[in-house]
Amino acid sequence: MSLFRTKSVEQSIADTDEPEFRLKKSLSALDLTVFGVGVVIGAGLFTLTGRAAHEVAGPAIVLSFVVAAIACGLAAMCYAEFASTVPVSGSAYTFSYASLGELFAWIIGWDLILEMFLGASVVAQGWSAYLGAFLGQLGIVLPPEVSYGGVIDLPAVLLVLVLGGLMTVGIKESLRVNLVLVAVKLFIVLFVIIAGLMFINPANYQPFVPASEPTEAASGLTQPLLQFLSGLEPATFGVGGILAGAALVFFAYIGFDVVATTAEETKKPQRDMPIGIIASLVICTILYCAVALVVTGMVSYRDLDPAAALANAFVYHGQGWMATVISAGAVAGLTTVVLTLLIGATRIIFSMSRDGLLPQRLAKVHPRFRTPWVISIVVTLIVAVVAGVTPVGVLEEMVNIGTLSAFVLVSVGVIVLRRTRPDLKRGFRVPLNPVLPILSALICAYLMLNLSVETWLRFLIWLALGFVVYFAYSRRHARVGTGDLLDPSVPRVVGPPKQ
Repeated sequence: MSLFRTKSVEQSIADTDEPEFRLKKSLSALDLTVFGVGVVIGAGLFTLTGRAAHEVAGPAIVLSFVVAAIACGLAAMCYAEFASTVPVSGSAYTFSYASLGELFAWIIGWDLILEMFLGASVVAQGWSAYLGAFLGQLGIVLPPEVSYGGVIDLPAVLLVLVLGGLMTVGIKESLRVNLVLVAVKLFIVLFVIIAGLMFINPANYQPFVPASEPTEAASGLTQPLLQFLSGLEPATFGVGGILAGAALVFFAYIGFDVVATTAEETKKPQRDMPIGIIASLVICTILYCAVALVVTGMVSYRDLDPAAALANAFVYHGQGWMATVISAGAVAGLTTVVLTLLIGATRIIFSMSRDGLLPQRLAKVHPRFRTPWVISIVVTLIVAVVAGVTPVGVLEEMVNIGTLSAFVLVSVGVIVLRRTRPDLKRGFRVPLNPVLPILSALICAYLMLNLSVETWLRFLIWLALGFVVYFAYSRRHARVGTGDLLDPSVPRVVGPPKQ
C-alpha cells in the first residue's frame, strides 16, 4: 500500500478499452488547436494587457508576453511529450500517476479540480459582466438583482447549464460550437488589431522600457510570498517591470494544458496532441503580442484604463462603436473558455473515478453519447451554483496556483519517466532533457512564489482537505491497490451469457 505506487502506462491505456469506460475517439489536430485557442484567449486579451502595461511594464509589455510565452512553451513541450506517450484522459493527473506515484497524482488531480471548477465559475461571471455591458450598449438593461453582481447571477447560471447540456451530448458536438465561437472571436481580434493600426502614434512607444520606479508595497496576507520571505521592496517598470509583467500576463496563457485532458478522445494522439498543444500556444502568443503593440501605440501606457483598455483605447479616439464590437467578441470568447474548462473538469474527475480514487460509479459512460454523463451533470450543477451565488473574485488566484503546481509536477515527471521507462514510444520528445524540464519547473515555482500569502494559505487548506479524502477513501479503493485493473498481458475471455 505504498503512497508512491504507480499505475503503468500499459494499464492506463488498457483501461481506455474497457466497454463501460470507453470514450468516443473523434478529435483531430485542428479540433485540438481550436480547443486550445478557445480556452487560452479569454478575458486576459481584453483586460489584462492594459492593466499590465499601465501598472508594471509600459510598452515593454510586449516583451513580458514573450517571456511568459517562453515559460509556457517549456511547460507545453513537457505536456506534449506526456500526452503523446500516455494518450489517456486526465492530463497532469494521469501523467503524475505513471511517473511520480499515487500520492502526487492525487494531489495534482485534487488541485486541477479546484482550478477548473473555480476557473469556469469566475469566467462565467466575467461573461455575465461583458454580456451586461454589451446589452447596455444596445439599450437593454438587465434587472440588477439577477445580473452580474446581484443576488444571483442568472446569466452566468444559464450559460453554465446550456454549455453543460451541450457537453453531455458529445465532445464533437461541443467542439463544433466551440469552432464557430473561436472563429468569431479571432475575426474580432484581427479586426481590432487592423483597425487599431490606423490610430497608432509612434510617440507613445517612447520610452519603450520606462525607467524603474519604486511602488507601494503590499503588506500582511496580501503581499507575495516571495516578498514576505525575502523582504525585498517591489518596483515597477524597467527590466524588473518586464519580469513582473510576465508573471502577471502568464495567467493569460493558462488553458493550453486543458487540451491534454482530451487525449483519450483523439484519433491519432501521438501525432495530434503535440500539434494541438504547441500550435494553440504559438497562435495565442502572436495575437497577444499584436494586441499589446496596438493598444500601447494607440494610447500612452500612462493613460490606459486598467479595467477595459482595449475598448477604451477606441473610445479615446472617438470610435465608441468599437466598444460594442469588442464586448461582443468578449461574450463569444468567454463562452469558449467556460465550455473548455467544463470539459476539462469532467475528464479529470472521470480519470480519477475510473482509477477508484473517487467513486467508480461516477465514471459510467452514456451508451449513446459516449460521454461521462453523470460527472458532466454533477460538474455543471456545482459550477452553476458557484457562479450564480458566490463572490469568487477573491479566489481567482487559486486557479493560478493549482495550474502552476501541475506544471511543476509534469515537468519533473518527464525527467522521471525518461529514466524509468526509456522503452516507451514517444510521439514527441522534449529537447535537451533534463535541462529544459528542470528550467520549466524552476520558472513555474518562481511564479508560484509571486502569488499572495493568503492564496498559499487557502491552497494549503484545500490540500489538507484533499489528504483527508485520500486517506479516508481513495487509498483503500484505488484499483492499483485492490488489483482490480485490466492486465494488458492477459487476454480477456468473454463467457456465454447467463441463463
